[in-house]
Amino acid sequence: MLKPRRGLRPACERLDVRWLPSGLSAAQLTNAYGLDAISFPSPSGTPVAGNGAGETIALVEAYHDPTLASDMHVFDQANGLADPSLSVVDLAGTTANPDWTSEVSLDAEWAHAIAPGASILVVEAPSDSIGNLMNAVSVARGMPGVTVVSMSWGFGETSSETAFDPTFTTPPGHSGITFIAASGDNGTVAGPEYPASSPNVLSVGGTTLLVNSSGNYLGEVAWSGSEGGYSTAEPEPAYQRSVQRIGRRSTPDVAFDGDPNTGVEVYETPPGSTSGLWITVGGTSLGAPAWAAILAIVDQGRALQGKGSLDGATQTLPALYQLPSADFHPVSTPPSFSPWGGGVNPIGYNPIGGAFSHRRVKLIGRGALPHPLRANTSTGLGSPIAPRLIADLVASETTEPLARVPTHALAHRARWMLRVAKWHARTIRSSRDALEPLIDPAPTGRRHNLAAPRSVMLKSFQSPVESGTHPSRGIPQCRDLVATSGPCWSSSIVAASSRP
Repeated sequence: MLKPRRGLRPACERLDVRWLPSGLSAAQLTNAYGLDAISFPSPSGTPVAGNGAGETIALVEAYHDPTLASDMHVFDQANGLADPSLSVVDLAGTTANPDWTSEVSLDAEWAHAIAPGASILVVEAPSDSIGNLMNAVSVARGMPGVTVVSMSWGFGETSSETAFDPTFTTPPGHSGITFIAASGDNGTVAGPEYPASSPNVLSVGGTTLLVNSSGNYLGEVAWSGSEGGYSTAEPEPAYQRSVQRIGRRSTPDVAFDGDPNTGVEVYETPPGSTSGLWITVGGTSLGAPAWAAILAIVDQGRALQGKGSLDGATQTLPALYQLPSADFHPVSTPPSFSPWGGGVNPIGYNPIGGAFSHRRVKLIGRGALPHPLRANTSTGLGSPIAPRLIADLVASETTEPLARVPTHALAHRARWMLRVAKWHARTIRSSRDALEPLIDPAPTGRRHNLAAPRSVMLKSFQSPVESGTHPSRGIPQCRDLVATSGPCWSSSIVAASSRP
């Protein structure tokens, strides 16, 4: 059994001392993933641009962003985009927060950049407490026309989190909705976060994306901050049994650019300021609205064929796990010794595509351990090859009920994971200090000893710049904003930058 890590909070990851590059533009990022070349046949035979037209992307945020519309206008002009159909459900009044302002700008601008024809609905919760954010999700899923809901926030897992799972389902009588969440930015050692670990939610991890100046795809590797692992509370859903035999839900499911050093450009106006600035943004926050935009394009294509929008738990997630590997960029990951999953594991690791060997292997040291099929807990299935992935999801007829693994299977897998953790502690001296605090023979341990929601950790990496200049060199300051009752982190990582 794994030992509780009491008082655990996500650690701020300080960017290296360097000149931060300017962020990727909308044209570069959409070209890299093939998102700028999507079209559908219409009933008349005339090609229709695949841009999410007719669909609504809901973004669940905290606090109010009073300059969102004007900031998006500046972003759109700079990237050659028309202004979106933007609606805001303001549940926060006039209460603003500088870190969440960056988050809202990132989510709205990049959902629009990838699916410029889709409508954008922003639901602003009064605060970043669990209750307020979950209420905002309920509001978002009940709005007419919403087909995807994006959430760039999360909190540590608890044994009671499963009570929230029904919130991430399509309401009766509503068109199908896919719920999408950022997996987190603290690496695989931190383990999964919720709601990304809900079996009803598509979890998005992060990569380091390499492109040339035109945005042509050169390759990807897993970003070290991409968070994931095997849930301590959620059983393994049936759709994941094609990639694992662990008995617990694993995250993430898919991936997208997330490394702040290969991040994107965002325009925002800090609360109280009269002028905006360009910033370079990374984190799995980018992947959540990006995949929301991708699925809005999928739903547009399905609507043109007379099909309904995808339901996340029974259609989107099962379909993704059944797609051919050619629909994804395989994203390799460096070995990790985290008993929570760790992206890859020395047991049977196959470096081709970051996949795992399905065979049993002999280990150095004390004999061999059985190696069941394991998921990639850094980048999941991989990042999208958009033309293929979108076409296959549009054509998909997959519909599966969400099945849970029996309790006895969970107990068996838990015992196996304990054996792995203890084996690492005995044989890998370099990881002993990290693993010993996580190994607990007691029968009632859990990863976070949380009887109540933990405090919020909002992460912002910023260095001031003068208008029209390059970023100043120096170590960005990491500001930890701890609220009294908010459990959630906002997963964007930003560094101030000027637009070239």
